[in-house]
Amino acid sequence: MADSRAAKTAERPVMETSAFHAPTTPDAMTDEKTTAAAWFHTLRDEIVAAFESLEDRQTEGPSANLPAGRFEVSETRRRSDDGSDAGGGLMSVMRGGRVFEKVGVNVSTVFGKLGERAQHAMAARKGIPGMAGDPQFWASGISLVAHMQNPHVPAVHMNTRMFWTPHAWWFGGGSDLNPCIEYAEDTAHFHEVQKTHLDPHGTAHYPRLKAWADEYFFIPHRGRARGVGGIFMDDHCTGDWQTDMALTRDIGRAFLPAFVPLVDRRRDMAWGDAERDTQLIHRGLYAEYNLVYDRGTKFGLETGHDANAVLMSLPPLAKWV
Repeated sequence: MADSRAAKTAERPVMETSAFHAPTTPDAMTDEKTTAAAWFHTLRDEIVAAFESLEDRQTEGPSANLPAGRFEVSETRRRSDDGSDAGGGLMSVMRGGRVFEKVGVNVSTVFGKLGERAQHAMAARKGIPGMAGDPQFWASGISLVAHMQNPHVPAVHMNTRMFWTPHAWWFGGGSDLNPCIEYAEDTAHFHEVQKTHLDPHGTAHYPRLKAWADEYFFIPHRGRARGVGGIFMDDHCTGDWQTDMALTRDIGRAFLPAFVPLVDRRRDMAWGDAERDTQLIHRGLYAEYNLVYDRGTKFGLETGHDANAVLMSLPPLAKWV
């Protein structure tokens, strides 16, 4: 898992700038927004059901004596500076289950005006003309992070999202595997499923998004990656919304077949203090990345989203040595 490569060496996919900056109007893309938000909710429901099924199936091996975990679901709300509604979503968190020590599956749709700091960060990264004069935005997505009971079962992250302004729209997201004890066959399976789901959209997607993930999930101050990679994209807009939504949908659809078989393969394996220690130290690495580098964490806190939902990704326990 360690990787001494500089993050900047990875090759990113090239945006078509003219399409990305194609102007819209404040009322444009209402149907597209509704479709995207509905898909993120559907994917959330599928994942929550699959994870609770894993809990029910854990009837032997470590942690089988615990009650089967269930998600606690709470509504999150966001308010504009003037107190008006600015969207929200659902935060679903399971703690202390048989398979999952902590897992969160969040879905949200938020809107309003980007604050000065958030607006500046967006403009600096994306170079979108017109944002300063009209900083309206709308964003919807799903975000998931799972920290496992058994150290042999890898932690995992997944998110997909759509972002809209009157000046541009785009998709982003991906998934990556974060084992503390690496198994080559698990890494191979996770990547193969991603490739299988991306290839129908063009065989160039998987190698580019894999390289992007290698860059994005690199931890400069540790000189290594946080896991064994996956796929990642941001600022994705070809100018054809249906095509880009289809790709985003299949990134989400790849998640369960990529991850659940790995859980089934490892969840009954015996483990002890040494494996637990390895797991806790690796979680420290994960926490460092999310607090220092992760764009979603920064954007969520800058735009006033529920802090508990934004920080849901942090592990329940971690260790630094």
